[in-house]
Amino acid sequence: MTQSGHCRSGLISFENWRRPRPRGDVMRRRDFIKIIAGSATMWPLATGAQQSSKKIPVVGVLWHAASAEEEEVYLSVVRKAFNDLGYIEGKNITLEQRFPAENPDRFRSLAQELVDAKPDAIISVQPLGTLELKKLTDSIPIVFVLMADPVGFGLVKSLARPGGNATGPSLMTIDVSGKRLELFKEAVPSLSRVAVFTDVTDPFRDRLVKAYQASGERLGLSIWPVEIKTPEDIEPAFSKIAQDGGNGVIRGAGGLLFVQRVRVGASALAHKIPVLGHVAEEVPAGLLMSYGQDLPDFFRRAVAYTDRILKGAKPADLPVEQPTKFKLVLNLKTAKAFGLTFPPTLITSADEVIE
Repeated sequence: MTQSGHCRSGLISFENWRRPRPRGDVMRRRDFIKIIAGSATMWPLATGAQQSSKKIPVVGVLWHAASAEEEEVYLSVVRKAFNDLGYIEGKNITLEQRFPAENPDRFRSLAQELVDAKPDAIISVQPLGTLELKKLTDSIPIVFVLMADPVGFGLVKSLARPGGNATGPSLMTIDVSGKRLELFKEAVPSLSRVAVFTDVTDPFRDRLVKAYQASGERLGLSIWPVEIKTPEDIEPAFSKIAQDGGNGVIRGAGGLLFVQRVRVGASALAHKIPVLGHVAEEVPAGLLMSYGQDLPDFFRRAVAYTDRILKGAKPADLPVEQPTKFKLVLNLKTAKAFGLTFPPTLITSADEVIE
């Protein structure tokens, strides 16, 4: 640097380097720093606001019984299935549950109530509720749980391509009626006259009775339907069956008979009439046996369908799944009360034996 304070090679002079910048430049620099500092402070707040404003999905659940307590056997499965997928009720999902108490009018009114609430999806447990929901909406996704023949009832166009707003796992209750009756006959060799309890609100009752009658004819069994309208009809029905020489009862489809499984079992034991059920969860109540689908798995699969819908999938593109496994459950305690002995081959093939 020269004594005059100027640098060689055109570099800035010492005096220029020390010279204060114009005040306007200082203010602009200070303003810039303030803006940057302010933005840094606001960014976390904005992020938090964005997260808190994120919409929590709402899922309606239309059950069939009168309360959460009566549905606990499967309600607990639903809650755990959601938890296993990362959903915590009240935190990142809301379940709007309705309990129609097996009343057709309440099925209609509660279905309307759920549709009016415009949830992101609705899980419908029983056929009656599913059919009512389908009448009310063609836009809100419906996931059915215990539904046989969804094509025949117009819920989907085909199992592979539902094509509408409904999908879910499909029951094969009618399809396995013959196998169920064969197992019953194997467990009770003296079986000859069998009553089929039918829930009058169940839309499958006529089809199911006809299927049992066709299978019964092949096995040399007389099959006739007995309507159950209220819980109070159960015990008198057993009494009448015993008087008419009946020696077996099939618990037909319908939510009422499942909810009243303890009453069914007690009446069966009192009148010494063995009962064949559809699902494992009712056998401990005093039924002789059951053969059918794994219903807890159906509820888990329904939750899995719902999860996919909440993540953007359309029901129209989610194929209806059919069961590949059926459960045989035997009740040794009830068999002993009736003086029956299960054949060893039946016990060996059973998925569960209650002692």
